[in-house]
Amino acid sequence: MRLRRPVLAATLTAFAVASASAWTSPCFAEDSKPIAVNNPPAQQTALIDLLALMSGHCKTLTVAGRTYACKAVAYAHADKGRVNFAVAVDDPNDENHVVSFSGENGKRADDNSYELPIDRMLLNSKDRPKVDGLPVPAEQASTGVCRQTGNFAAKKVNDVTCTATDNEGRRYELLFVSDGTPVSVRRIRQSSPSIQDPFK
Repeated sequence: MRLRRPVLAATLTAFAVASASAWTSPCFAEDSKPIAVNNPPAQQTALIDLLALMSGHCKTLTVAGRTYACKAVAYAHADKGRVNFAVAVDDPNDENHVVSFSGENGKRADDNSYELPIDRMLLNSKDRPKVDGLPVPAEQASTGVCRQTGNFAAKKVNDVTCTATDNEGRRYELLFVSDGTPVSVRRIRQSSPSIQDPFK
């Protein structure tokens, strides 16, 4: 997997500092017809306080039924408790193509597993509205789950699997497998002590 960490980090920063709303829908490279997004504006703005970049490859990446490769996968924790598993899509026509499985109330079942209920997909592309020059994703209400195996505290991730279906019936899937490189963790600011942090 080719890692484009600066692109992914910049995109994460963009959607972290701005609340998404019912903007025009994102476009994808395979089809000029955009995916329709019809959701109410987000309730709150959150800032990323922890970013973990994972090295490996995507065995499966499906976005609304379309298959892609990926460039990078990251775990992003926001200061209000929202978590995103963000995927930089390997799209030759769009360097800003990022999809994120997003949810709250993730839990560690044990030291080697973490589960996150998904309630929305964040869809980003070069055609999205921009904040500080970076595109901000649209939100698509969804249901699903992400599961990560490995020991977060030891910065070792084995794999991440995510499945979600949006409120229009479109399916999103991710199977990411680590290459064994330790997770690169960057704490941007201190989290509230009430938020369960899988990296502690």
